[in-house]
Amino acid sequence: MAQGYRPTRVGDQIRQELGELLTRGVVHDPGIGFITVTRVEVSADLQHARVFYTTLGDPQARRETAQALERATPFFRRHIGGRLRLRRVPEIEFRFDQSVEYQDRIEQILRDLHEEERRRSSGHDDDE
Repeated sequence: MAQGYRPTRVGDQIRQELGELLTRGVVHDPGIGFITVTRVEVSADLQHARVFYTTLGDPQARRETAQALERATPFFRRHIGGRLRLRRVPEIEFRFDQSVEYQDRIEQILRDLHEEERRRSSGHDDDE
């Protein structure tokens, strides 16, 4: 049963290693802006790691960051291979984490609904 936790542990270790590399500025690609690794999903056989990240900027900046991360993937794999004790270093795939944007949008909708409810309950509804 302990093996069921291993992909989660390996994912956490990969997330930590990537976070350190990115915050220390070890990667010298100007296309990699300020990014945050939000989570890492590792397959049960530990052969594939899907790295989810967020970044600031418009869609063009996101594309540039995605391209820079793709260019830097071999460097990340080498570093992870040297730091983690694994027979084989997982293939790394970076994906933009849209869940943060969805969460922000939901929170904005809820704020708008609460504001509308507050206005209606106070008798200041301009729509009537």
